[in-house]
Amino acid sequence: MAESKHAATYPTHQQYDRWSAKANEFGMSTSEFIEAMVEAGLKKFDASTNPDETNRELRQQRDELKQELDRSRERIQDLEDAVYNGERQTIKEFVKANPGAPYDEIIRHVMRTVPERVTTHLDDLEGDELLFDDNRY
Repeated sequence: MAESKHAATYPTHQQYDRWSAKANEFGMSTSEFIEAMVEAGLKKFDASTNPDETNRELRQQRDELKQELDRSRERIQDLEDAVYNGERQTIKEFVKANPGAPYDEIIRHVMRTVPERVTTHLDDLEGDELLFDDNRY
């Protein structure tokens, strides 16, 4: 048996309890556990890791996500333009058919035709942007 010397440490109660519990898990005395952990800590090891993904792969993913975001923004803009232009078109057609129509008459026409236009928009969006449950009502 190798010659040994006494060494002391003064851990907190929580540290000692944690070390003692770990020592029991490994089937060691607390002193053996402390000695093994000190030796393990003195060993030289390479703490570097290999990244899961390379910078090139991350840049590619970023670019793909940016393209997807740009496509989504364009789609939203197209839908907003369709709604805006649809409303403008309704007003233009009414005024063309009723030259000199007063403001309040134009508003009444727009309000009267809202359900028809909303149904058209919903039909255009169904399956693409919206899902409907016909059994709900």
